[in-house]
Amino acid sequence: MNKVIIYTTPICVYCKMTKSFFKQYKVEYEEKDVSFSDKDRTEMIEKSGQLAVPVIDINGAIVVGFDKQRLMALLGIEQVN
Repeated sequence: MNKVIIYTTPICVYCKMTKSFFKQYKVEYEEKDVSFSDKDRTEMIEKSGQLAVPVIDINGAIVVGFDKQRLMALLGIEQVN
C-alpha cells in the first residue's frame, strides 16, 4: 500500500486535477491544506523546498505539480492505450 500525502490549497487547479487523478485510479491519500495550517505549510516546504502546490509525497518521493507520468510511475499504475 502506498503512503500518499498531497499538500493543497482550495483554489489550486492543479491540486484539483491531482485529486481527480487519484479518484480515477482509486488512490487513497491524506490531504493537507497549507492555506490553513502553518505546521503543514512548513512541513511541505521542508520536504520540497517549494511554496507551490500541489506537493505530493508518495512513499517519500516528492512530486511538485501535477506530473501524471511521474505519479503513474511512482504509484505503479499502467498506462492503458
